[in-house]
Amino acid sequence: MATKLNARDAKTIERLQELADGVVKAAGRKTDPFVDVPTRSLSNVRYNKRRKYIEMGKNTNRRHLFNLSQAKTYMQTMLVASGATQLIEQGKTTSIRGLYYLLKHTIEGTKEETFADQGECDPVIEDCEVLLGSLREELHLYAQKKGDMVGEITLLDRGDEIDCSRMGSGGYGIPSIVEPEVIRFKRCAAEFILHVEKDTVWQRFNEDKFWRKHKCILTHGGGQPPRGVRRLLHRMHSELKLPVYCLLDNDPWGYYIYSVIKQGSINLAYESERMAIPEAKFLGLRSKDFRECKLSDSVKIALSETDRKRAKQIAAYPWFVDKPKWQNEIKLMLENGFKLEVEALISKDISYVTEQYAPQRLKSKDWLD
Repeated sequence: MATKLNARDAKTIERLQELADGVVKAAGRKTDPFVDVPTRSLSNVRYNKRRKYIEMGKNTNRRHLFNLSQAKTYMQTMLVASGATQLIEQGKTTSIRGLYYLLKHTIEGTKEETFADQGECDPVIEDCEVLLGSLREELHLYAQKKGDMVGEITLLDRGDEIDCSRMGSGGYGIPSIVEPEVIRFKRCAAEFILHVEKDTVWQRFNEDKFWRKHKCILTHGGGQPPRGVRRLLHRMHSELKLPVYCLLDNDPWGYYIYSVIKQGSINLAYESERMAIPEAKFLGLRSKDFRECKLSDSVKIALSETDRKRAKQIAAYPWFVDKPKWQNEIKLMLENGFKLEVEALISKDISYVTEQYAPQRLKSKDWLD
């Protein structure tokens, strides 16, 4: 059954219909239907120095129906678009796994499957996102939930009031779809957001009620933050005017996570405007912390050759290359020859990170930008 569409859904349906109309028009002209899919690669992204985030370029890959090597992928693209249309019109959502099963079948009169496996379906979903200029969530698709939040904010989640200061030890699980039609902010007494890398560190901050003592919102993304977490961070930053501080591991992976939060990612370069937070600050861990915090040798983790190579790649990112403090940070880590996890601070005291490290860094404004 069709449902009443909100403005965002109506706009997405319009784009989907334009895609379908292109096929109809090509058939009417008796020409080969095709779509031009923006290229999702490093060669087709650029750093916008004025806006301070990654943007997608104009390069595209043309996908034809009558090209034998492209016909199946073309058909799969239309299938995903058709499935998204069905979901939006019915006012329902599903996981990317659910869409795979919704669209998977044997083509009549053949032994050919529409999709051989999930791995064949996922890239086509991403192609449809960039082709339509729509977030996956706007196609009514969600991914696995992997992030939590607690703190001085009350929100409405599909009409249900959620007080994030009364969520116990587990916190509020950040959903994959956090658009304004789903998540609305009702009250906020927080003064900033502290985003930590892992749930283990988040649990320490939550148990110590750091968010209550310092009037903040505490989030984590289970490592590399999923899209829902990044999108919600962006919304809270831009709509509620909350500064974002990141507490991540002192290693190339921690630097990369910060880079993605701050400047956006290559795969989602077309949506950096709705996800990147150029003003986000890197609170720690820092390469100087082993010495300044007087940590023991037992917490050192030797850098591998892969770590060293990755660190040099990150140092060459356009948004880091002209920042002396970041160049010194990465240089010192390489000179140290080891990396550190945030949990290493526990060797000082179980609550050292919440009672001394983070408060002192925030008070002294000792962070990297």
